[in-house]
Amino acid sequence: MIEVKGLSKSYGQTKAVDIVDLSIGKGELFGLLGPNGSGKTTMIKMLTGQLKPTSGTLKVHGINVLEDPLRVRELVGVIPEQETPPSFLTAEEYLHFVAKIRKMEDYEEICNKWFEFFDFGDQRNLLCKDLSRGTRQKLMFAQAFLHEPELAIIDEPLINLDPVMQRKVKDFLQDYVKNGGTIFISTHILEIAKEICTNIGIIYRGKLVYTGHLDDTKLQGRSFEGFFLDLVSRGKGASNDILKDPLEEISAPA
Repeated sequence: MIEVKGLSKSYGQTKAVDIVDLSIGKGELFGLLGPNGSGKTTMIKMLTGQLKPTSGTLKVHGINVLEDPLRVRELVGVIPEQETPPSFLTAEEYLHFVAKIRKMEDYEEICNKWFEFFDFGDQRNLLCKDLSRGTRQKLMFAQAFLHEPELAIIDEPLINLDPVMQRKVKDFLQDYVKNGGTIFISTHILEIAKEICTNIGIIYRGKLVYTGHLDDTKLQGRSFEGFFLDLVSRGKGASNDILKDPLEEISAPA
């Protein structure tokens, strides 16, 4: 569903993403983890055609993103980290607008299900500018999954949501993958990935320093947090190939 080779993005002398190779298959719930400023959001913007890479190739849903970014966004559900719905539309108008853009039929019933799922039907006629941050996040989540995409790309999926809604979203994402979907999320919150992801990648200073199945981290004899911190602490100047295989070195006694 996602195939990235030699992907890089530079801003002057700063390398936001540095020669990343990544492959994500159908049915994965993949979590891209890393500290703030490590390149996660830049990766998502390139995957969704919002940002042109400095070098490298990337395919999403079998489509060359550089050649047809609009087609990628037609097929994929996208939740950016900070993007908000148009302030001049009501919540309901926004979902209806998205449905029409995606050429959906009988969308009113589908939109109603999302208002019910997130329990904010009583705010459907409020302008988006008057919605709380949490409610705007619910709305952005709903628009991404309105057309039931095979692939969704989400930047910080639980931002601004209360614990009840966080649990609901986690369950939804896991069920979505079990039913044949593929999810790519980026986050700096380790507990999210530990709880719901099947596969992870760890990025640090633009370099992908680890990729693998989440269960692989159990082989290290450390907590998931310890595993992550070990990789990040060793990540300066290291390549993915260096850190991907010699796991016994990472788990050696201090």
